[in-house]
Amino acid sequence: MSGEPIASVGASPIRALCFDVFGTVVDWRSSIAREVRALARQRAIRVDANDFADRWRAGYVPAMQRVRAQALGWTNIDELHRLILEDVLRDLAITAFDGADKAHLTLAWHRLRAWPDVVRGLKRLKSHYTIATLSNGNISLLNDLSKNAGLPWDVLFSAELFQHYKPDPETYLGAARLLGLAPNEVMMVAAHRSDLRAAAGCGLATALVERSLEYGAGRHPEPGPDPGFDFNARDLNDLATLLGC
Repeated sequence: MSGEPIASVGASPIRALCFDVFGTVVDWRSSIAREVRALARQRAIRVDANDFADRWRAGYVPAMQRVRAQALGWTNIDELHRLILEDVLRDLAITAFDGADKAHLTLAWHRLRAWPDVVRGLKRLKSHYTIATLSNGNISLLNDLSKNAGLPWDVLFSAELFQHYKPDPETYLGAARLLGLAPNEVMMVAAHRSDLRAAAGCGLATALVERSLEYGAGRHPEPGPDPGFDFNARDLNDLATLLGC
């Protein structure tokens, strides 16, 4: 049972924290690279696993935009990941992976590892707030990911529930509605400024969590804190301290 909320933004107490997952909670890049490297070794092929992971992730936003523009009907992230994977394999001229290999790699997104601070940080935050995912990942992906990484969520919110991908307002407002809260009683926690700006536009409070290694050392496109957000934290334990947990 969560305790009383102990942080507020303006006159509004924060009662729930909604978290972006890919990059904020889990380290997608090194996790995917590790799985690609292992499979390539089994198939006796050479591949730059970090480049492979980067290419796969680079297709994520354009693929969601195809859904948003109705060039595709509603397509969940597992299905989009498989479509992007086919593009990456074609671009890299990799033909050694069969159907079972492709299915295994697609499910690698269900096995991503959490950043080292996450489990303890989430438990601290959970002691005073409802904590929830608010991810573009589908429910089955988020469920597997959470069980594999031991993530203690109170509830899983996915774009799949709203049939809209972030940054569409339906995702942020839908999460607040399902929590029975006003938008300003919910804080979006993310490592990505675009996610937080969209949430702020819907009336949510915002917390930026720095993940300087998300894209590899020295490659973060927007390093450092941002005074445009309500809180800036080095990691989830630092956020818990800032929120008084």
